[in-house]
Amino acid sequence: MLNVGDVMTKKPATVGHNATLKQALELMERIGCRHLPVMSTDGHLIGILSDRDCRLALNSPLVMRERWQDEDTVHHTTIGSIMSPAPVVIEADAAACEAARLMLTNNISALPVMRGETLIGIVTTSDILVAFMSLEKKLTQLTESTVRPNPPVS
Repeated sequence: MLNVGDVMTKKPATVGHNATLKQALELMERIGCRHLPVMSTDGHLIGILSDRDCRLALNSPLVMRERWQDEDTVHHTTIGSIMSPAPVVIEADAAACEAARLMLTNNISALPVMRGETLIGIVTTSDILVAFMSLEKKLTQLTESTVRPNPPVS
């Protein structure tokens, strides 16, 4: 069985709830991600910020630095005011298919991965798809190596 811990991104980048939208957008752009767990000042997970949350805050279909239409919003909007609070979370030892089920059921594309009260990773739909492709490749290789042509009949 494939677990969440096998497919998650370990030690994900995070953002504080008092950070500005500009800071979060720059971080997301720099590391190439679409989700940031949001942390309180005392280091507890309190939300998640998605690129969708950013687009809604900017009232824009795109989130690209050169297209920020409202500089005032980017500089003065705090993450705490636009994040999705109390995110659905999962444990690292949960089955990866349970993560996929939770994402589908809740119409979300990322789950913070927790060990007790500690954020240890994040799993996204992309992580699940990569794992699926890897398993499919391994299964195909296994099937091809075990299927032998019948010997010729004399």
